[in-house]
Amino acid sequence: MPKKQNTFSSLTAARRRLASRVVHTGWRWMQRAGAVTAQTPGRLRFGAIGDGTRLAFPQGTVFGERWIRLGGHCIIGEQVTLTAGMMPDLDLGAEPMLILGDGVVIGRNSHVIADARITIGSNTFCGPGVYITSTNHSYDDPHEPVGRQWPRSEPVEIGPGCWLGTGAVILPGARLGRNVVVAAGAVVRGEVPDHAVVAGAPARVVRRWQPETGWQPPLRTPAPVPIPDGMTPEQLRGLAELAEAEPA
Repeated sequence: MPKKQNTFSSLTAARRRLASRVVHTGWRWMQRAGAVTAQTPGRLRFGAIGDGTRLAFPQGTVFGERWIRLGGHCIIGEQVTLTAGMMPDLDLGAEPMLILGDGVVIGRNSHVIADARITIGSNTFCGPGVYITSTNHSYDDPHEPVGRQWPRSEPVEIGPGCWLGTGAVILPGARLGRNVVVAAGAVVRGEVPDHAVVAGAPARVVRRWQPETGWQPPLRTPAPVPIPDGMTPEQLRGLAELAEAEPA
């Protein structure tokens, strides 16, 4: 009896391993086949989608794509919401509502909700769970549920080269300059100057770079060492391995 039980357990474990491999292989195939690109748009018909841009599978909620323009070489993570207009099947006119520049990265589970125009500049990177919206509920009437009061919309502009940390929230009317860093969990509204670091809820400037003074307050980390000209990837990997091998 114990021998039969062991044989049965071995067969069951083997079947589970096989099933696991089949599921994972199938899922990887679905991720490849279900990704949206300019060449494989699937059901989505964006106003524009540049070469090299890829929306990972599974996609989040996407509607109003006729008024969404995606630049080249953008990376849109899994379960990212991209919407133009308050609901599907609206006619939003001739102009785009949501514009992503070249090289924009939006992390998984992020949401970009454009009821008024949202522009995200080239080479802006967003961590996971970022929320960018041009619409907010109003609460003028103290006797009416907030969710039933007509929302207000204002355009949002995010400059090129920005970094939005995990869980950052960008509210209607926000205007971020060039190379702005938004700390994780920060809630941003209003105008943020170029080369600033903002943190908190509501966000405030905690560090800024200006040509005359450099970073104020000064950075606490050493400046990165530039890579020498002509350095190959193999040489860089060799240097990294040497650094790891050195005693602490």
